[in-house]
Amino acid sequence: MRARLAAGSVLVRIAFRNLLASRVKTLIVGGIIVLGATITVFGGALVDSLVGGMRRSIQGSLAGHLQVYSAASPDDLALFGGMGREPDLEPLEDFLAVKGVVEAVPNVKAVVPMGIGQAFVSSGNQFDRLLATLREDLRGGAAGDPGERGARYRARRDHLRRMVGLLHAELGQALKLIAVPKAEQADRERDWADLERSDRPEFWQGFDRDPLAALEFLENRIAPQQLDGGFTFIRYVGTDIPSFQAAFDRLRVVEGAAPAAGERGVLVGRYYSEQYLKLKQARRLDLIRQALQRGRHLAGDEELQRWARENTQQTRELLLQLDEVQAAQAGERLRRVLGSQEQDLKKLLVAFFDVHDADFEARYRFFYDELAPLLQLYLFKVGDVITIKAPSKSGYMNAINVPVRGVVEFEGLEKSNLASITCLLDLQSFRDLYGYLTPEKRAEQKALKAAAGAREISRQDAEAELFGAAPTGPSQATQQVIRDARIERVAAATAGAAPTTQEERERGVIINAAVILADPARLPETQAAVAAAAQAAGLPLKVTDWKTASGNIGRTMDGLRIGLFFAAAIIFAVAIVIMNNAMVMATLQRVREIGTMRAIGAQRRFILLMLLVESVVTGVLFGLLGGGLGAGLVWLSRALGGFHSSNDQLQFLFSGPALLPELGGGSVGVALTVIILVSIVSGFYPALLAMRVTPLEAMQSED
Repeated sequence: MRARLAAGSVLVRIAFRNLLASRVKTLIVGGIIVLGATITVFGGALVDSLVGGMRRSIQGSLAGHLQVYSAASPDDLALFGGMGREPDLEPLEDFLAVKGVVEAVPNVKAVVPMGIGQAFVSSGNQFDRLLATLREDLRGGAAGDPGERGARYRARRDHLRRMVGLLHAELGQALKLIAVPKAEQADRERDWADLERSDRPEFWQGFDRDPLAALEFLENRIAPQQLDGGFTFIRYVGTDIPSFQAAFDRLRVVEGAAPAAGERGVLVGRYYSEQYLKLKQARRLDLIRQALQRGRHLAGDEELQRWARENTQQTRELLLQLDEVQAAQAGERLRRVLGSQEQDLKKLLVAFFDVHDADFEARYRFFYDELAPLLQLYLFKVGDVITIKAPSKSGYMNAINVPVRGVVEFEGLEKSNLASITCLLDLQSFRDLYGYLTPEKRAEQKALKAAAGAREISRQDAEAELFGAAPTGPSQATQQVIRDARIERVAAATAGAAPTTQEERERGVIINAAVILADPARLPETQAAVAAAAQAAGLPLKVTDWKTASGNIGRTMDGLRIGLFFAAAIIFAVAIVIMNNAMVMATLQRVREIGTMRAIGAQRRFILLMLLVESVVTGVLFGLLGGGLGAGLVWLSRALGGFHSSNDQLQFLFSGPALLPELGGGSVGVALTVIILVSIVSGFYPALLAMRVTPLEAMQSED
């Protein structure tokens, strides 16, 4: 043992001597090793931190640790979307049964029901909203004493007249510029005649004599001519909101309050609200301000100038929102800040939105302090009741009315359009919107039809059945009293009865469910245990981990790792070639030395070990130096605040506004292991050449 240690010590000393003697070769080989080690350590820390951030984002927003869904689904679950559409998934008919089986598995902490889908919210346009408010005034539903109600009614009526005048002027300009197809001319002429009629003084002089008739005319003939409004798309997840709050601790209610257990309601994603519900002028001001805070400038920046220009060109929505009193207040405030005597509100707004670097911040604050209180900043807000429409699973269109209970966001993902754009809908409203009929409900409907004497007829026989053909079934329907308790229960539910207990709310259809684990480190074994428990219980469940359930996002994480390994492989492949050539040249220059060592008794194995030890020593020394540089870059990037997200997608990947790389022992260990292997491989061929050197060849090389 002592002899081997002594031999090893001799080999190491020889390696250091040779490294110092061949400085050029050492610097070339060492530089390559340093570069490879630095990239491996720093890149590994970046990728590990990025994957860790994405894991926290995905698990903390929608996925949990595991997801379960029907094994009969045509598509795979993709929580954040896949192939440009929502995946086609078969429903799970009884969440309570699924929950009972999955929660019984060790290490399962909670099971949260889910149903992800897309719908649209009917929003109407400014005319529709004002007409509805005026009808409420006429019916006496507005609060306040009669004098106040009368004043509000007159102000809104005058506002409506002003809106008609603006629409008349705008469409008049448009008709001068747009050629109307001949087939549409009659309709356009009729619309234009109605619009001219509604803008005449005599129409408004007689408005109060029959206001409901006037409102009906404006609603049916004038409001449709305003082309904006209509509907807004919404992406939602139907869930038991209290359970969701308890399971996903990143969820924050920033306005309003979450619905209690059993309550109907929707929680709107803050990012969705800011992006799609906010007044466009306000949203553009926000975008310009964010860009300026990141170091951009209005001067010379085409995108920022385009946003500012669009604000000056699109003042119509502001003018439509402001009634006579509000318009007067806005004009007075704008004249004060602009130092202008202009009386035309549109010209004042155009001048105000013509912003520059020097005055932008002051005008931004003025907009929110002085103008925003006069405007409706969001299409709908907390407290409003909205109508959500979507095609049901059965194929027809469903619509539900739900109150907006609050605004939510996910901590660290406030500006992520992948997480914070999703709204949370209560589970019962989701089921009403989804419209799925379980086999049990189909059987109950069949019983109802049989009890009522109803029967199915084909399309081709419908006319004959309706207009006197001899019936082929029962000649008439008979009235009967329904005594089936199950049917009576369904009838009560369709009449508006809502589940009252937690068990009743959970017993129903879902699409998928998130599984939260007590110990995430045991995810693989728990996944296998859940799949086994479902199979034993006869439940056709597919159990997938959070990465697979995230769809394209999960594949992105695998791509990042593959990209890093591919880059490192290229660097080390080049390193092997260069190091091999450098060491071959160095070996040929040492033929005399090697031959002399052979002449005095050195064995070939000793020569082989000597050169391999030199390679390993080179790799370890410069690998440690490169690893140290990589660790230094990690520390420096953290000290400088990390890598800040420049867009919303990066914020999701970083799991926050900045990525702070974390140095893991795995990155350093992998880097050193790979470098040692590369060093051995690159030094093996020169060592084989050195083994073949004989004393005679050494003396000949001297000649």
